[in-house]
Amino acid sequence: MNLAELQTKLIAVARTNVPGDQVPYAFEKRVTALLADRVAPDNLALWVSGLWRAAVSCVAVTLLFGAWAVLNPTTASTTSDLSQNFESTLLASVDQTDQAQ
Repeated sequence: MNLAELQTKLIAVARTNVPGDQVPYAFEKRVTALLADRVAPDNLALWVSGLWRAAVSCVAVTLLFGAWAVLNPTTASTTSDLSQNFESTLLASVDQTDQAQ
């Protein structure tokens, strides 16, 4: 269908229809004034408050784990040192390549 023809038909029908008295005077102005008075949410403030809450909880968890690590009674360590196990694991692949050549 031709859009220009449709537009002229719709405008002609709208002009023949007399507006009713159901809508109060200046209703659209009151609605637009109410919309203009609404405050848009401040997204930055929402992010800032959420990040501060997350920071406080992270500090609390860090303090709890730090206190647990400091106050945890250590027993006599009969196992080998973790740093030595880590180093031997990393160097195992180097030792294997030296033996292969």
